[in-house]
Amino acid sequence: MIDKERRELFEQAKSYALDYMEGVNERAVFPDEDAIERLDVFDGALPEGPAESSEILRLLHEYGSPATVAQTGGRYFGFVIGGANRAAVAAKWLSSAWDQNSALYVMSPIVSRLEAVCERWLVDLFGLPEGAAAGLVSGTSVATICGLAAARNDILDRLGWDLSLKGLFGAPKIRVLLGDQAHSSVFKALSLLGFGLENLETVPVDDQGRMIAGRMPELDDRTIVIVQAGNVNSGAFDPIDEICDLAKKANSWVHVDGAFGLWAAASEGKRFLAKGIEKADSWSVDAHKTLNAPFDCGIVLCRNREALISAMQSKGSYIQYSRDDKRRDGMLYTLDMSRCARAVELWTTLKSLGKSGVEKLVDRLCDRAAEFAEKLRGQKFNVLNDVVFNQILVSCDTDEETEATLKKVQESGECWCGGAVWEGRPVIRVSVCSEVTTAEDIDRSVAAFVVAREGARSGN
Repeated sequence: MIDKERRELFEQAKSYALDYMEGVNERAVFPDEDAIERLDVFDGALPEGPAESSEILRLLHEYGSPATVAQTGGRYFGFVIGGANRAAVAAKWLSSAWDQNSALYVMSPIVSRLEAVCERWLVDLFGLPEGAAAGLVSGTSVATICGLAAARNDILDRLGWDLSLKGLFGAPKIRVLLGDQAHSSVFKALSLLGFGLENLETVPVDDQGRMIAGRMPELDDRTIVIVQAGNVNSGAFDPIDEICDLAKKANSWVHVDGAFGLWAAASEGKRFLAKGIEKADSWSVDAHKTLNAPFDCGIVLCRNREALISAMQSKGSYIQYSRDDKRRDGMLYTLDMSRCARAVELWTTLKSLGKSGVEKLVDRLCDRAAEFAEKLRGQKFNVLNDVVFNQILVSCDTDEETEATLKKVQESGECWCGGAVWEGRPVIRVSVCSEVTTAEDIDRSVAAFVVAREGARSGN
């Protein structure tokens, strides 16, 4: 491809991307049936020969863009999905052109350096122990696997069991304690790591989904305790400080599942929710949730750097490790060898916001959630949780009305929320995560709730 053709192709892509971004907040939040049916255009057989690049982009924009979910707009409140920091999106365009594999320093010095900087910034922002290690992964699901693998291996190593040599068969038993309402990804991670679900010890929770520290069994040095910084439904935080104190006395390992809630530590007004997180041993968090970095960007952090490296490290004569503080090899801290350059978007997001910007972002999301909840109450909806962070649980007068209202809200295109089950009953789950959500977006969304409920009641 000659330079002129390449430039024209990427100008075309830029034009389509800008067109999409400029209109995203006014499009239906979820695509209509016509847009979804038009996706049939992609269902043909693999062509015998090559297609024109410009035609491929045209198809993606003409048929693909209308069938996207407007997650980067201000009225998407589903699945704790954040928006997209504009500086970081621009940086992602550039890093996509770089197309760096960030496994080793020798593969990409720039990404290696940015990862090291992000690690230092994150440890400072969260108030974690100096020297804690960070690895960049796809999301909290993988970050949890990494953190719990480090915990498992470290405990077995202390007990004189070489897991890499002997495997899990016959290994000393490790206890795992977690709350009744731990996130499904935690149970998945534990299953993948060989902890049979029947062997887990679950701790009762209160009416907000918080672990009850006084109901925890005796701990010991063979125990992993998993706490939540942000219940996936209610947003409530476990009593992390109290649980960590109990765990430290017994030399237990504490992992904090802080997918969206760990960012509370960056806000002076919300830091009390995450009190004690610095006493834990490992943490998992997403930058593409509360921080609004582009997808995908999960983070595992570990107090004991060598424990994480030992659990993640691969060996091979061809792998050229640097093992130098200024020449970081990113794959040492994650499951992946080949890795995209997530550090570029993470660094850009943090750099563009600074400490004060991160704090304002966290506070703004929480304030919008409180405003949303109050206006729903004003319209006689039931708000079932204490809105302490960005999560709201909503119901109507009956279960049938709640389910019908949710369906009509989702079909309206005005906003999109998910559903869940809370204390055995269906609820509408609202997650306020986008930096671009405005007071007007809240008003439009509340109005959509009212119209949806009216339709549910009338059967229309």
